[in-house]
Amino acid sequence: MPEDRELRGTAAGVPFLAQPPPTRDDAAPVVVLWHMTDPPRSETAMAAAVPLRGLDAWRVYLGLPMSGSRLPDGGLDAFLQLGYQDAVLELFDPITRQAVQEFPAALAELRPQLNLDHNPLALVGASAGAFVCLSLVTETDIPVAAVALISPAIRLASVVAGNERRFDVTYPWSEGSREVAARLDFVARAAEIADREIPTLFVLGDRDDREAFHEPAEALSEELSGRATLVRIPDLEHALAEEPGLDPAPQTEQAAQVDAALVEWLRRELAT
Repeated sequence: MPEDRELRGTAAGVPFLAQPPPTRDDAAPVVVLWHMTDPPRSETAMAAAVPLRGLDAWRVYLGLPMSGSRLPDGGLDAFLQLGYQDAVLELFDPITRQAVQEFPAALAELRPQLNLDHNPLALVGASAGAFVCLSLVTETDIPVAAVALISPAIRLASVVAGNERRFDVTYPWSEGSREVAARLDFVARAAEIADREIPTLFVLGDRDDREAFHEPAEALSEELSGRATLVRIPDLEHALAEEPGLDPAPQTEQAAQVDAALVEWLRRELAT
């Protein structure tokens, strides 16, 4: 099936874009990707930024809740305003929880659409998409062959502190938001991830916020020991695309380097 026959639609209510493996191999692995809340902010924009060019696998890009075609009334401005109101309780928590809850049904609906059986499954999450991947690893028993995390959100409290610096705001922590932060602290939950024994790739931009993203990734990678690989991309800040990041856009030089690193690692880990 050539790439011009990519599939778009919804699976169990989740918007998706699926691109077939170049070889049409029925046993080809399936790579499921979630985008950022920074650019790229939709499944179609993520597919343009990280096409996994040359990887012999199904590439399935899922839209996050409250993003892309599921933005709240008022569009991107309304989404960003929710972040200013309460980034943890209005954005990070509901986006992650809903994405995790809806994934099993979406995957089950996609399998017959894509003629998949028990093909090896890899998960890729960028920024907030990493919270989804790591939550699936720790909270479900879905078989996962590999996990790749790009500019990853790994410890929510560190991400919030980074946003405080970035936007010159002070986040008002509450009992409820601290409970969410504890759940989305995957450095503290490293043993649960290590128990799954899943090869994990961390892709970091060398110009990204060190305290928010580098230090948690380094700490988690150390806990995963020989199962972890860490790659740094020169000149990459955090986002993988230009603003506003809702629609497909030309791939940036840094995103192309991310793409190449992912393909090399996934090809090895999935033996494609």
